[in-house]
Order: sequence, then structure tokens, then C-alpha cells
Amino acid sequence: MNPIFKPFMPQDILPELENILYSGQLAYGKHGRNFEAELSKYIENPYVLSVSSYNQAMLMALSILDIQPGDEVIASPVSCLASNQPFVIKGVKVVWADVNPATGCLCVEDVKNKITTKTKAIFHNHFCGFLGNINEINQLAKQNGLWVVDDCIEAFGSKYQGKKAGNLGADLTVFSFQTVRLPNTIDGAAISFFSKELYEKAILIRDYGIDRKKFRDSNGEISALCDITLQGYGATMGEVNSYIGLKQMKELPELLQKQKDNADWWLEKVGKNTKNIKPLKLVESTEPNYWVFGVLCDNKSEALQEFRSRGWYASGVHINNNIYSIFKDSSILKGVNEFMDKFLALPCGWWINRDEKEVK
Repeated sequence: MNPIFKPFMPQDILPELENILYSGQLAYGKHGRNFEAELSKYIENPYVLSVSSYNQAMLMALSILDIQPGDEVIASPVSCLASNQPFVIKGVKVVWADVNPATGCLCVEDVKNKITTKTKAIFHNHFCGFLGNINEINQLAKQNGLWVVDDCIEAFGSKYQGKKAGNLGADLTVFSFQTVRLPNTIDGAAISFFSKELYEKAILIRDYGIDRKKFRDSNGEISALCDITLQGYGATMGEVNSYIGLKQMKELPELLQKQKDNADWWLEKVGKNTKNIKPLKLVESTEPNYWVFGVLCDNKSEALQEFRSRGWYASGVHINNNIYSIFKDSSILKGVNEFMDKFLALPCGWWINRDEKEVK
């Protein structure tokens, strides 16, 4: 069975991992800084911070933007539960917007209709690595004085108009580096920023609100002169995780190219050798990372079983989050229902040997 997901791990990491483990320097340090430098270089954005987990990164995003209990954010229910639980934790009201059933991406017009005086931000989820309407959402937010957070939990390496996610004009972009992502750090995340001001604020919030340049006096003791003025988290990434991520960055272009090649193969097969199944429509000028290959099926359940019977672990991946009572918004959204009734993800990862593929 070709799995839908598989963790990647470089082959040559054990000697340095052993050095790190016995070095006495396990907390965020040189490998963390080097990892951030490589992330910045890759997405062509100087303002990038690594974070210990995606959940912490999303909570940080809400704190960085000063989104308070009772404030509203607009988000897509076509997303991972991990994307939306932070709103509940912070007491923020999530308002669900509909999606285009052909793409699974936020419907710009419905987002516009959901904006109120309480709305503070649009969390723009890029479902399964397929980027949404970047310019339209960014412009809508700007016109209404709202923040934009690109939720790239599954979209590291995806592109819009040739630019990579993390450098597409959103105020913040949040990435997950959990085990089945590329890169993965076993667990971890990153946030990129449009402005230096938010980046510098985030450095403090990531580390309990501490300004490390002022935190200790000349004797190495905690200084009473260093005030704490921001809520903060213990969210720095340790050296073991950082080193694993750093090593994966070197292999990332080749791995993503393999996924693109696999997607090209699927494009040739789906629609020719399969009935009532069509490739997911891409938003114009977007290039997915092909974390998965998305299709829309007239009969999703039947297609799922058929692909699995042929050795392909097809999956719906997620369920629309507006069904969960915790969010207190069970709005019936026509586009969401149509998309989720049809969407199926096919294995498309770097591990697949195309010579062994067969679709009839």
C-alpha cells in the first residue's frame, strides 16, 4: 500500500545528534539560528522565527496581533482541527466563511459578507498545500483594516506568482513542521512576518516576553531593570529539532520536485483512466507543494475504496470543522458541503516510485 503520508529523515544526522545530546547545549542556539537562516533564504523573507510546535505558533500569532477574547476572526472550516483550536483556547470567536467547491479555497465574496465591526483578522488556510486567492484576500483585508494570517500548516514550498508561501504579503504566515510535513522537525513550526516590527515583537513573545539582551546583569543574575510587558510563551525550538530541520532544508528542493513529478503523473492518469474523478482545480498562478494530489469524485466513498484496493491509501485527510460544537458556529455552508463530499487526497509524496504505479 502506498501511504498517504510518510515522515522524511536524512541519512547522515546521527553523529551530530549525538554531539548535541551530550553537549550540554540543548536549548535554542546555533542550530536554531542556522535553521531560521535557511528558512529565510528559502522563502526570501528575512523575518522568520522557528517555534516549538504549530499550536504554539498559532497561539503566538493571536498574541502578536493582540487579538483578544470576544474578537472575531474569519476562517475556513475546510482545514485541520489544529488550525482552529487556538481560537477556542484564546476565547476568540471564529466566523466560518464558505469555500469555492471547485478549489476548496476561501470564497472572497463570502469572507467580505462575514466582516463585522468585531472582525480583527482573516486566517487564510491553504488546504492541503493548495493556495487560495492570495491577492484578493490580502486586498479585502487591507480595505477593511484587518490582519491577514496565511495558515500554511500544509503549504510550505507552495508558490503564488513564482513567490513562495511566507512571502506573499500576509502580515503573518504560520507553517507546521510536524512529522509528515516537509521539512519536519519531529514537531515544530515557524512564523514569517511582513514587517520588522511584528518580527521583533514575536521574538519577545516566543520567550516569555523576555528581552534576552537586558534580562541578566553584569554578574549573570536576572536584572530587576528588565521589565516584562508582553504575554509570552516558552516556544523556542530546541537544538535537536532545529538540527533535523536544518539538515532537511538541504534536500527539500529535490523532495518537492519528486512530489511535482508525481503530480504530473497523476494529472495524466486522472480523467483518462478513471471515471467521474477530476483533478482539483488550482487557483490561477498557484503552484502547490503537492503534499497530496487532490481530486474531486462524484462518489467519494466508492473512489476511496477503489484506490485503496489498488494499493493507494486515498483519504479525505480532514473533516469540515464547523461540525464541532466547540466552535459554536454550525453554519450550513453550501460550498463547504459540496467540496467535502467530493474531495479525496491521493498519495503524491517523495517516497513514491512512479515505475511501480498503476491506475486502471
